[in-house]
Amino acid sequence: MVLKMKRNKIIDIGRHKKLQQHKQCIAYHEAGHAAAIYLNNKARNLPPIFFQIIFKEMSDVSAYDELIYEATHDDSVARVEGGRLIESLPYTVDGLAHKLMDHNEAMAPLVRDYIIAFEADIINLLIGPLTEAKFVYNRDDELFNQQLVNLNSLENYGGGSDLALAREYIESFSESKELQDKKLDELFAVACDFVSNYSNWKAITKLANYILESNKNIISCEEVVLVVQS
Repeated sequence: MVLKMKRNKIIDIGRHKKLQQHKQCIAYHEAGHAAAIYLNNKARNLPPIFFQIIFKEMSDVSAYDELIYEATHDDSVARVEGGRLIESLPYTVDGLAHKLMDHNEAMAPLVRDYIIAFEADIINLLIGPLTEAKFVYNRDDELFNQQLVNLNSLENYGGGSDLALAREYIESFSESKELQDKKLDELFAVACDFVSNYSNWKAITKLANYILESNKNIISCEEVVLVVQS
């Protein structure tokens, strides 16, 4: 006996599956950002900072336009609010460092702390789309490494606004395009190492699963810390 399924039912199942996969991608993306803000900053002895993960309401799956959902896979669907150590970028960090240190060597430790925070913000931005990329590669049983996923490819993993902000930061690092590219490549490698670390990935996965299971619109930084530390 051959079982037949109506065409619209097949389409609905396919759409639902694709939507669920997309939700998983976004959960991992935001979990990557949030886990990095806590774990990466802590590893660098940086101070705690407020942040929260905010999601748009997506409960009405049947009425949801999948194409629009995919097209807006960025800050309009989910975002980490807060979490940046550097809120106002200087004209150039190297110019700032030279200016302060030339006038007062006692300022050198403060400048170094500033640069550590500056770099941490960029790394945390890159970790979001890198996390999503690794999740997709793992889901498809493919090898994930830095040679297969480069900076430009992060745009394929919801990283458009992350990359734009990272580049805004890096333009403040130096007036030299060569130094900008070198520094961004260096920080991208650090972000890759973070995502490839077993303990970090375990924490990210816990947080992504928590995001999916809780189905909340707002997840506080306190919740994030509790999950990644458990």
